[in-house]
Amino acid sequence: MTDFADLGAFVDMDPAAAFGTGVLGDVTVGVKSNIAVAGLPRTGGMAHLRGRIAPADGKVVAQLRAAGAKILGTLNMHEAALGATTDNAFYGRTHNPHHRGFSPGGSSGGSGAAVAAGLCDLALGTDTLGSVRIPAAYCGVYGLKPTAGAIAEEGMLYLDARFDSIGPLARDLSMIERAWGVIGNGAVSAPFARVLTLASLGGVQCQPAVIEGYERALGALPALPLSEMSLPGDPTAIRTAALVHAGRALIAYLGENRATVSPELAIILDAVDSLSENEPLLAATRTAVLDAFGADGVLIMPTTPHAAFPHDTRAPASQADFTTLANIAGLPAIALPAGRDHDGLPVSVQLVGPAGSETRLIALARILDAALGGYAPPVS
Repeated sequence: MTDFADLGAFVDMDPAAAFGTGVLGDVTVGVKSNIAVAGLPRTGGMAHLRGRIAPADGKVVAQLRAAGAKILGTLNMHEAALGATTDNAFYGRTHNPHHRGFSPGGSSGGSGAAVAAGLCDLALGTDTLGSVRIPAAYCGVYGLKPTAGAIAEEGMLYLDARFDSIGPLARDLSMIERAWGVIGNGAVSAPFARVLTLASLGGVQCQPAVIEGYERALGALPALPLSEMSLPGDPTAIRTAALVHAGRALIAYLGENRATVSPELAIILDAVDSLSENEPLLAATRTAVLDAFGADGVLIMPTTPHAAFPHDTRAPASQADFTTLANIAGLPAIALPAGRDHDGLPVSVQLVGPAGSETRLIALARILDAALGGYAPPVS
């Protein structure tokens, strides 16, 4: 069996971790390091928080622990959750278990890598512009970004409270469903009656394997009316507007601690300072998405336009072009494996539904899973 202990996924372990009794009494859990785990540092991937120990579990961790889950420790993440490589200047580089030297995505990169490699059964991540779904895509696992506010967020360090959600990652949909039964709010939406697609995929350039997986997923959907959804701007402009909003929120949080960030993050924050906010575009996007969905629409599109990339190359700017829409609109979305590219790296599709449709998204993902092949263990 391949040894994945050198992936750099975990940053702090709880030596006293133990199973309890309850519905998750056989489940091991890793927690992104911006969510409080009692007795461990809650760093958010930032240098100035290294010595700050969480006095108590965040509410979502407490829920999992009360259900019997064994909380192993905290997972590496992209610094301050503003980025999607998880090459952290202070806590190390996390490798994609499908190809060492490649990014697992981010900002919940440790979560995606740990689950894909079998280091834990379930991981918690956080998703601001795609930070649960992008690692799920690159690592070939499942990732659920819930409806805004559907999971308790007490104990989480926010990047942007307007867009952030805590979400689970796992190697199978059954584990996502079990976790959701413990940490979710139990809301149930109307059945899906319409399938939406993004017109011309918004003009975003996608790798051939991504398109192939997306088309196979389309072909596996139930026979429902199909229509195209248009956006009030191109996905790049929308993603940039959301990034500026999140970046401004981080700048406000850091305050005098801004000088402690890495040179890489400093460049991003300087860029944010140079850009204007575009609240009208964000508002128009939210309205357009919510109007298109109504109470019974479900959107299918790729999770990311490409597979994982080498750590030592520039991260593709388009990583979050598809994922950002769900955050802006506050809607749930689930990413699931959709095959591999010619290098054996996973590709992914995502489903986005109306508020409260998590259980229906999981059920629809099961239908697609049979056609797409599901999770495949890494071999590198």
